[in-house]
Amino acid sequence: MTNSLGLLAGKVVLITGASRGIGEAAAHLFAGEGASVVLAARGTDALTRIVAEIRAKGGTADAVPLDLADRSSIRAAVDQAGELHGRLDGAFNNGAVVQQPGPLDTTSEDEIDEQFAVNFRAHWTAMTAEAALMRQGGGGAIVNTSSIGSRRANPVLPAYGAMKRALNSLTETAAVTWGGQGIRVNGITPGGTATAMIDQWEAATPGVVDFIKASTPAGRMAEPREVAEVAAWLLSDRASMVNGAIVPVDGGAGA
Repeated sequence: MTNSLGLLAGKVVLITGASRGIGEAAAHLFAGEGASVVLAARGTDALTRIVAEIRAKGGTADAVPLDLADRSSIRAAVDQAGELHGRLDGAFNNGAVVQQPGPLDTTSEDEIDEQFAVNFRAHWTAMTAEAALMRQGGGGAIVNTSSIGSRRANPVLPAYGAMKRALNSLTETAAVTWGGQGIRVNGITPGGTATAMIDQWEAATPGVVDFIKASTPAGRMAEPREVAEVAAWLLSDRASMVNGAIVPVDGGAGA
């Protein structure tokens, strides 16, 4: 499975939200491209399965527990990655929580608090810890998963879209702040992607999937691996001059 000439050969990469969807696809892809992956999520049973699948194919993978709503849990997960491999070369901050779909004036304060804690503050905490570990090894690369919903008005998921837009700003600021220290920071904004999160949205608001397909020039939703491919490139040395970019991965839906 591992390839000495792979895109991420020899790199240690932490993936949050690795138990399903884009994170799970990234785990398999990054390992196949030669990375030693450290998978973090609350779904530890799923992580155990994914680690076993990667190892069965000759890859290097470990799992660590992570609760993105708990700052101490985030720092502990990053520390464990460092203890396992002695360094950290890349981080794919992909974990997120979706809000209950609904207009701005019916979004509860509890939902806003959850969105802030998981979709914004957790990235701040993770990036700070990751960058500190990367500095010890001379640098690295971080990729944050944002959303197409951060690029425009988001009347159906207002709190989610607001926190993701704030994450874009944080990503750009980190890129400028840490660029001179050898740490690149970029973001991706996926459009409709065939994940459990979209299934939740469809269940709450039937017709969402058809709308996404109709509004995407590609005529379909992305597969999780297609999104992970962009993250892999941004984490690789081939993207050495890409820093502070927010890259659309939406099939042209945001054009």
